[in-house]
Amino acid sequence: MSPSLIPAYHGSLIADALAMPVHWYYNRQALDRDYPDLTVFTSPLKLHPDSILWRSQYSSLNEKGNILHDQACFWGQPDIHYHQNLLAGENTANYKLARLLYAQVKEAGGYSENAWLELYIEKMLTPGWHRDTYLEEYHRGFFTRYSQGKDPRKCGIKDEHIGGLATVPALVAALQGRDRDEIRLTVKSHVTLTHRHSNVLRAADCLTRLLIDLSEEIPLRQAIMQSAGDWISTKKSTVWARQEDRDIVGGKLSSACYIDQAFPAALYLAWKYHNDFEAAIIANAKVGGDNCHRAAVVGALVAISQPEKVANWTANLHDI
Repeated sequence: MSPSLIPAYHGSLIADALAMPVHWYYNRQALDRDYPDLTVFTSPLKLHPDSILWRSQYSSLNEKGNILHDQACFWGQPDIHYHQNLLAGENTANYKLARLLYAQVKEAGGYSENAWLELYIEKMLTPGWHRDTYLEEYHRGFFTRYSQGKDPRKCGIKDEHIGGLATVPALVAALQGRDRDEIRLTVKSHVTLTHRHSNVLRAADCLTRLLIDLSEEIPLRQAIMQSAGDWISTKKSTVWARQEDRDIVGGKLSSACYIDQAFPAALYLAWKYHNDFEAAIIANAKVGGDNCHRAAVVGALVAISQPEKVANWTANLHDI
């Protein structure tokens, strides 16, 4: 029997929740000071020294764009933590959506763009459904267009961030057992609804192929070599693996959210820690930057071969 992809889906949730308190920390000294122990799920502090909320703006045109709800008052304020309201082990908004997507596809026995868009819009416009203070640019762009009366299928924007991969492990896991090409096409159509950027779509397809490869019992490093060679050099990775993670992610590769650097950085961490799930998700959290969204790659890929370890962490996820 082929390995289940449910551990991959759960691995992405776990890696997100572990990284959540240090999400978008670029000052590593501050990260170490504020969160000296990242070996367990931790609740976030109220303040975040690298927060950009002080210069962030979003104003809904009408109720069809009101996705911030009671968190709108924190935008424009200094040092506010992006996830200030979340509990230890709780998922950020993008992974709450992943959980919704997985449940919907499993219950329906397949994926429907219309059904997903209806659920996405309903939940994002429901006060209290998500408790994040910050929402990514793609949500704001989508709901700006939706509030202008555009067809939901045409509300996606040309967003080039790795956050576009957050729901991919959930969708691939929910579709496991179907034809490889069918899964790839479904993932592409799903991601295109919010991220109309060629590199994000290319990365989503690469992640999909990797997950399917792993479900067919191809070892992770071999899968990366054969399916992700246009994103990362495993020859370089072999040399880099002897160095500190922060010298590579944040040095050789950016720790920020743009897909052209974030996806290779995530693949590198997955390659380095291919046989150690806990080491992989902890390393991902500790290098900072957009670690929550790299979680869709690092957490998912390394989890498949270690379902017992993943199950132990899953038991401590908030509200699962």
